[in-house]
Parts: sequence; structure tokens; C-alpha cells
Amino acid sequence: MVSAKKLSNALVHYWPLSVRVCGFWFIPNEWQLSCNKCGDNPSAGPLGTDDSHTTCSNHTELYSFVSSLEPALPIFVGLSSIGSMGFMKNPMAFLRILESVIQITGYRFIILTAGYEPLEAAIHTIANKPASKRSLQEGVSIFNGKLFCFSGQVPYNWLFRRCAAAIHHGGSGSTAAALHAGIPQIICPFMMDQFYWAEKMTWLGVAPQPLKRNHLLPEESNDESIMEAAQVVAKAVYDALSAETRASAMEIAELLSREDGVSEAVRVLREEVCEVSGSNQT
Repeated sequence: MVSAKKLSNALVHYWPLSVRVCGFWFIPNEWQLSCNKCGDNPSAGPLGTDDSHTTCSNHTELYSFVSSLEPALPIFVGLSSIGSMGFMKNPMAFLRILESVIQITGYRFIILTAGYEPLEAAIHTIANKPASKRSLQEGVSIFNGKLFCFSGQVPYNWLFRRCAAAIHHGGSGSTAAALHAGIPQIICPFMMDQFYWAEKMTWLGVAPQPLKRNHLLPEESNDESIMEAAQVVAKAVYDALSAETRASAMEIAELLSREDGVSEAVRVLREEVCEVSGSNQT
């Protein structure tokens, strides 16, 4: 289990002494919505601050899916812009892996498509429904209702608290949101700082060993390759949902709940401004 000192060393000592580390910044949930109904009146819909479930038709299915506890909380899957950056060359193979993982583990999953059209087209093909932007904004369930596919934008801080774990690409925002929500992570890095966050989350004990790219996005789409990849992902799911990993994630969330990154940044800026002003006066 991670300690407060270990977390501090991981997230602070990475930076040079000249850098003042203030903590994560989280913007208000209503600023992160692509839905005008929720964005204009966040307290009136299911994604509002009071968690009420009233008028927002765009999120009815999403809210129902994540609110169900049977058989367990869903597992989030989101690769952000990885698709549009050219990494997801075979969306159907990606979905087949998720289908196999569902069959192996029995867990439900929720995937945010990030508006990547080839992935959304593959989902519509499996769902056997006409492709329409509106339908995925409201959500489409496939694989006997075990995989909920959604194209809208919702706050991770809201969604992750209703998920058992998060499978993502290791972006700093996704990592921070999962840490703050206190859920285990399964990270598949593709580029840049994603490898740093993937390694660090494993070191902190909130994630198993990072997945390799071909575990989610295989180059081969034959049955053998799909099953091999699915077995690796399924093992990562079991490892992430172990009692030890979940306890470490909750402990870090408790530590982060005491932080206020924005207020600390303001304090540091005031301190630096006063110091510069004092030096100029002398």
C-alpha cells in the first residue's frame, strides 16, 4: 500500500527544484460537458452537481448504465485522441478484444469514442443500427448490453466515481481524474509522457504493469491474436481490481482530497510577486 511520503516523492521529486508543485487542477464539471442541456443548466440533469436524474435525454442511458450495480460497477475504456492520431487502424479488432474480455471476466464496460468516426462506424455495424451522430450521443449498447458506447463528453471526475476501474492511454488528465476518484487504472501508453504516467502508476500500486499497444490495438485480427490479447487485458483487469490495488487507489484519493491545486498556485504566485516587488523596492 502506498504511503503519503511515497506519493509525494512520485509526484513532486520528478521536477527540478526551481519548479513549484501545487497539485492537480480540476475544472468544474459543467465546463466539461458537450451537452448543451447539462452545460447550460448543470443542476437540472443527471450529470448535475446534485446527482439528480431529471430532464437530460442525452444522458438517460448513460446514467442508467453507470447507476446499475449489477453485476458490478462498469469499467471505463477511453483512449482519447489515439484513434484520430492514427494508432487505431482496426477498430473492429479493438471491439472484438473488448467482447472477449467481457466474456472472460463477466464485467460490464463503458467506452467513450472521442468522436472517432471509424470506431463509431464499427459500433453501429455491430449494433446493426443506422449510423447517426445523435444515437451515439445518447449511447448504444452492444454485446448483450455489456458494452455501452458513448460519443459525448462527460466529466471524468463524475464518471470515474461510478466505475470500478479505468482503462486509458496514460494522459495526465485521465491519470489525475482516476487518482482523484480513487479507482484502479490499467494504462496502455502510446507516446510522450504517457509512458511516464503508466510507469509511475504501477510504482504507486494503483495499476498493474502497463499494457502494450498490441494488447488493445493488435496488428493481426485473427481469432488467435484477438484471444491472446484479450487474455492479457483480462488479467490486467483482475490485477487492477485486487483488494491491494483498490486500497492503494483509495488511499491516494484520500491524500489528494486534501489538496487544492488552484488555491496553492495562487498562493505561490502571490508569494513570488511579493518577493519580486520587495527586491525591486530595495
